[in-house]
Amino acid sequence: MRQPSVISRRLTAALAVSVVAVGAAACGPQDGKSSGSGAAGAPKKGGTLTVLNSSPQEDFDPARLYTSGGGNIPSLVFRTLTTRHREDGAAGAKVVPDLATDLGTPSKNATVWTYHLKDGLKYEDGTEITSADIKYGIERSFAAELSGGAPYLRDWLIGGADYQGPYKDKKGLDSIGTPDEKTIVFHLNKSEGEFPYLATQTQTTPVPEAEDKGTKYEEHPLSSGPYKVVRNEGDGERLVLERNPHWSAATDKERKAYPDTIDVRSGLDSAVINQRLSASRGTDAAAVTTDTNLGPAELAKVSGDKDLAARVGTGHFGYTNYLAFNPKVKPFDNPKVRQAIAYAVDRSSVVNAAGGSSLAEPATTFLPNQKSFGYTAYDHFPAGKDGNAAKAKELLKEAGYAKGLTVTLTHDNDKNFATSPEIATAVQEALAKAGITVRLQGLEDTKYSDTIYNVKSEPGFFISGWGADWPSGGPFFAPIFDGRQIVKNGYNFNSAQLNDSSVNKEIDEINKLTDLKAAAQRWGALDKKVGEQALTVPLFHPVYKRLYGADIKNVVISDWTGVLDVSQVAVK
Repeated sequence: MRQPSVISRRLTAALAVSVVAVGAAACGPQDGKSSGSGAAGAPKKGGTLTVLNSSPQEDFDPARLYTSGGGNIPSLVFRTLTTRHREDGAAGAKVVPDLATDLGTPSKNATVWTYHLKDGLKYEDGTEITSADIKYGIERSFAAELSGGAPYLRDWLIGGADYQGPYKDKKGLDSIGTPDEKTIVFHLNKSEGEFPYLATQTQTTPVPEAEDKGTKYEEHPLSSGPYKVVRNEGDGERLVLERNPHWSAATDKERKAYPDTIDVRSGLDSAVINQRLSASRGTDAAAVTTDTNLGPAELAKVSGDKDLAARVGTGHFGYTNYLAFNPKVKPFDNPKVRQAIAYAVDRSSVVNAAGGSSLAEPATTFLPNQKSFGYTAYDHFPAGKDGNAAKAKELLKEAGYAKGLTVTLTHDNDKNFATSPEIATAVQEALAKAGITVRLQGLEDTKYSDTIYNVKSEPGFFISGWGADWPSGGPFFAPIFDGRQIVKNGYNFNSAQLNDSSVNKEIDEINKLTDLKAAAQRWGALDKKVGEQALTVPLFHPVYKRLYGADIKNVVISDWTGVLDVSQVAVK
């Protein structure tokens, strides 16, 4: 959680997919049920699926990727201990077994997790997959040469913080045991009831030590999934996948693997991608995108065309865009000032600035409005649709600012979804009605991130956004509000620098729960409790709108990723 790569994943994965990004969850273009939508007729095997993307599938190595990275492309090649359920909507936010027979057996305090592998698991060359391969795959992800993947195993495994990977330490990690070829045991340094979610990360992909080529492994990684890599050009700009003849559908209930070939073409302009999908000529009729959204103008044009509108997939990813405060900077050390701003916000104007109600949903809770996160409805500072300027002025007077005050709002100059100048301007105009003069400070993307995620330079008031590495409260709530995760010499996400012992204790108690539904309820209750302090002002949850070709069948969009699942797609 403390690596710049994670910032890139969380801050931009749901955003930098087009000039104006849009959110993510799980419904089809019309009635919320998209499975089976697309071209008429039942899905069948065969044909070539083309994927048109703006961002290349870089670093195609399981050690360096997130499970949901690359719009689901990696999961076609890399299987993991567990995976996401490949269903529409909320059902798709569930974690299910993949290489493992179940979600794992925890010890009483959830510090030891044991997994058993299914029978019949093989690589593309026909050799059997073993627990030792999974152990080695995890260990190599600790190597500095292969950085970029999720940091949780380094944080959670005993000895993980000091381990440098198998290239430097041949002994390996003692906290990962393999008592036999089909059993793997993880020993954690703390209780982690959400380990089944972590086991979806691509770091649990098996990699035989004899096949490891270090940084060159990405050129032809050994497939454990339904497809193998046959071409990888320009570090993922052109990626061609063909069937893995040794993949067995009997061992994999999640991936349908309908097409014979998947041709991923990246580095394309977002406008060109949408034009090609709209026209659906030639091979583009059997094409999709996993990273390019429709912007407001494009969506308006598409909505006026019945045929095109029927080819728009809608998704929701667990993401919240919000105003962040640093209470160590005046006047934000005064709770009444923070509350006044919360009351003054005009969410209708913010939503319009984000592209309108089709592309953004107003938010009053920090946790996303999805059941898997433990969403608990609350609105501690009801501003209505247009802001409550009168209540805001009342609180400012109580805070000693009867004549108003002037503050600076820091934002990103890039027109991305969470922090765009348009969002900042909407906030500025709303707060002016309450007597709060807002000076806008726009920073370029890298400088913006370096500024707001450094406790030494963090401003008092800025626009931010947060997305989850898996659909639950743990990776969403804890990095922002757990005081033990404050980083003073690196990237820090706890912008309020909250270090409340009662909050920290409750986080630990929730982490002990292996009943994920019970844990979700506790996360929701904790979100509501912390929300009373007005340390953030939730603004909106984004919505993804993406076109797909006329010959695409079986469109499935889950609340886990919010994007079309290429493992389910068939072509006409």
